[in-house]
Amino acid sequence: MKNISLKTTTVNSSIASILAELELLLDSSNLFYGHGAGNAKDEALAIILSALEITYPIEKDTLGSPPTLEEFTTINKYLSARIKTRKPMPYITNKAYFCGHEFFIDGRALIPRSPIAEMINNEMQPWIDMKKVKTVLEIGTGSGCIALSLAMQFPDIDIQASDISTQALEVASINRTEKSLDERVELVHSDLFENLSGSFDLIISNPPYVPKNVMNRLPIEYSFEPQEALVAGHKGLDFISRILQDAPPFLNQDGILIIEAGVAAKELERSYDLPFKWVTFEHGGEGVAVIEAQHLR
Repeated sequence: MKNISLKTTTVNSSIASILAELELLLDSSNLFYGHGAGNAKDEALAIILSALEITYPIEKDTLGSPPTLEEFTTINKYLSARIKTRKPMPYITNKAYFCGHEFFIDGRALIPRSPIAEMINNEMQPWIDMKKVKTVLEIGTGSGCIALSLAMQFPDIDIQASDISTQALEVASINRTEKSLDERVELVHSDLFENLSGSFDLIISNPPYVPKNVMNRLPIEYSFEPQEALVAGHKGLDFISRILQDAPPFLNQDGILIIEAGVAAKELERSYDLPFKWVTFEHGGEGVAVIEAQHLR
């Protein structure tokens, strides 16, 4: 397959016109968006921000100027890789965004996109009084985006973050160091609670929750992600059930569990007679439940 590239040239094309052409090319390429960008326009913007190594919003002078030859080459490289392979853009640029922070990402960990970001940005209100939270555990940290974002949002809490994947923990470690949080966020290699000790005011988890039959129907883009971070048995509850069962000894008396069930949310409600509180998100996303420790014991 031949390379896919912009028809414009660096001589007469502004960043604004390149953005418009990128959007058109992406929009006509039968791609799936859902790994950090919601549509072709957002993904075109992500390409420009990464290639030019700038942040949003783009200054007016930059929009009106042409890219350098090196930047133009990088834009075309990202575009061609995205359309030819259908690999999600964050794996191409090695950049993902969560809670307004940039994180390193590659195929060793799931691409950050949990709606829990909105909860963190809203300081966990109205669900949790974070003034009462001193200790937090994240189960299945992946890239570390949730644990590290919590640490940046709430500088007085101590955080442990675990994952069964040593490769994912390598990515989390990169991000922890880049955010200067080595002293505040402890990374633990553990199969759920296996290697953990102590008790926590808050346990938070975005575990695998995709049923096998659903996984088989997902767009190609999902195939680039670690399957063990997505698939959770026939009903999507393999890991959620274990967390609900094993969490109580690790929760303080007034502790709270936040768990993302995604597409398995309805099955979770059918399977457990528990008073889950389901979070409503303003900016998209669903399937995140809040439950108090007293109801798990």
